[in-house]
This record gives sequence, C-alpha cells and structure tokens, in this order.
Amino acid sequence: MDDFLRKCSEAIRTYNTGLAAELAEEALAKRLDPLRAIEEGFASGLEQAGKLWEEGTYFLPELIMASEAMKAAMEKLRPALEKRSLKMKQLGKVVIGTVEGDIHDIGKSLVASMLAAGGFEVVDLGADVAVDNFVSAASREEADLICMSALLTTTMPAQQRIIQAVRNANPPKSPKTMIGGAPTSDSWAAEIGADAYAPDAVNALNVAKRLVSS
Repeated sequence: MDDFLRKCSEAIRTYNTGLAAELAEEALAKRLDPLRAIEEGFASGLEQAGKLWEEGTYFLPELIMASEAMKAAMEKLRPALEKRSLKMKQLGKVVIGTVEGDIHDIGKSLVASMLAAGGFEVVDLGADVAVDNFVSAASREEADLICMSALLTTTMPAQQRIIQAVRNANPPKSPKTMIGGAPTSDSWAAEIGADAYAPDAVNALNVAKRLVSS
C-alpha cells in the first residue's frame, strides 16, 4: 500500500491530472480509507509541490497544475468522503473561507474537505469573503470554529479584522479561530489573537480537533 500512496503523491507533484484521477478511483476500488489516501498520498504530493515552489524550483504554472491535479483527485474522492463523514459523530461546526481580496480557493477547499471527512460539519463561504460575512455566518450557524485562509501578504490583515469583529459581535458560541495560508505563521496567529495556526490540511484537522475539545 505504501507504493500505491507514493504513486498518488507523485501524480500530484508531477501535476499529472489524469493519473491523479485514475489513482483516486483505484483507491476507492481498493477500499482504501479516502482520508488516508488524501493524507498520506495526494496531500503529500501537494505539500511537496508547495515546497518546490517556495524553493524556486517550481514556478506558479507548475504549482497551479499541481493544484488542478489535486482537485481532480478530490472530485473522485468527495462522494466517499461525504459518505464517511455521515457515519461519524459530528465533532462541531466550522465556518471556513478565504478572506476578502483573496480569490485563492484550492488550499481552503482542501482544508474544508479534510475537516468534513474528519467529522466536522463544514460551512464553506468560498473565496473573497467579506469580514461581515464571516461574522454573520458564525452567528447564524452557531459555529464552534472559524477558519480563515489568506494566500497573499496584502490580505493577511483581514484575518485580524475578522477576529476582532467576531469578538465584538459576541456570537452565541464564541467560536475559536484558526488561520492558514502560505504567508501566515504561528507568530502571526499570536500577534492577531488567533487561537491557532495550521500549515496544511492534514495539520488543520488535528488542530481543529484540539480546539473544539479544549
């Protein structure tokens, strides 16, 4: 099985969209837990592609193609993920979105899928989400956790505005807050008063579980 998971990772790292979709279907045929296929296979490849981009080995077109390959695999796995999550006890409700001024969607969508597969009810607000929309959704949904993604340094301050606005609004459950995105970090989370930072989708699930149980 390790060889198969390495193939899944490699398909994403080499931005082979067709192969990624085929391997996702094969994972289902093998009755492999879709969450494991993502965590140990496909997501690993996307993480490697991200590191190559940071190092300057990959350029933006390669990173985008790797993301498209990831999206193709996720489309095949999503029905199984949804079925899996229905069988699990719900751990809490999450409101998630990419902040205002930022249209990057793939990383946020991957986190949303991982959270749903891991037992959370997820309300995905999409990309370029205004501060007020985060606040109103958190109140309306009585969210336990708000997840905010920012992929640009220019949009990072929106995460701070959301956290402050949520606190001022004092929604029913006083949700915990988690941030993510390439330019963000633990130190940025501490600076803006976020409860946690997650560097990737796999870690986001573990962090979310810790936050709602604390």
